[in-house]
Amino acid sequence: MWPKISLNYSPNFNAIKRSQKNVKFIIIHYTGMSKELSALKRLCNIKSKVSAHYFIKKNGSVLNLVPPLYEAWHAGKSSWKNFKSLNKYSIGIEIQNSGHNNNYENFSQKQIISTKKLLKHLIRKYNINFKNILGHSDISPDRKKDPGEKFPWKKLAKSKLSHWYNLDEKKLKKKRLIKLNFVEQIDFMKNLKKIGYNRFSQKNLSFQKRILTIAFQRRFRQGLINGISDQECLIISKNLLKS
Repeated sequence: MWPKISLNYSPNFNAIKRSQKNVKFIIIHYTGMSKELSALKRLCNIKSKVSAHYFIKKNGSVLNLVPPLYEAWHAGKSSWKNFKSLNKYSIGIEIQNSGHNNNYENFSQKQIISTKKLLKHLIRKYNINFKNILGHSDISPDRKKDPGEKFPWKKLAKSKLSHWYNLDEKKLKKKRLIKLNFVEQIDFMKNLKKIGYNRFSQKNLSFQKRILTIAFQRRFRQGLINGISDQECLIISKNLLKS
């Protein structure tokens, strides 16, 4: 069943229509604002210069703000694998949630149901690889935390709507906090690069490692986000590259 979508257009998009084959990613966001109406108004305010293609309300209602074949302004400075400025290649979905700075709450069940329906619809229509369903924090790890560690990536993966690993959770957790040696730390960072995470600056390598590790954990190791790579993180990264 396709989601019921209402129109609520935003003026914040590029006027030049893009080819359907150029749409390769779907980026998930949270609004980071406590009041839903304020978030929607901001996404539709020409002065804000931000928008997304879809907005999912607390009650699960889906609004189409920008036609999918036009470039909305949701990703900002971003990169994934060999792609930069992902606005050009992506569809953005904003989900109402207060975010980390405003009493970050669980996403509602109705929001998750609508998200799954919308993703299935977009994947089919635009032939998008489920590995290219990403969070804003994946593509902009130095700037963004959304949709955050409360977003149910694992649940989506069961419906082939996101990338996840195939490992025994109980055995895996036993590897948590076991330190990596120097070679393993290098291997882990190489794995992050192969998965898609990119360095965001040429300076302060240790800071970058921490930020990239946090982004990885926020997505794939949601039970503990400490910015420190360990055996659990390394094993997950290896498995993701096999799947």
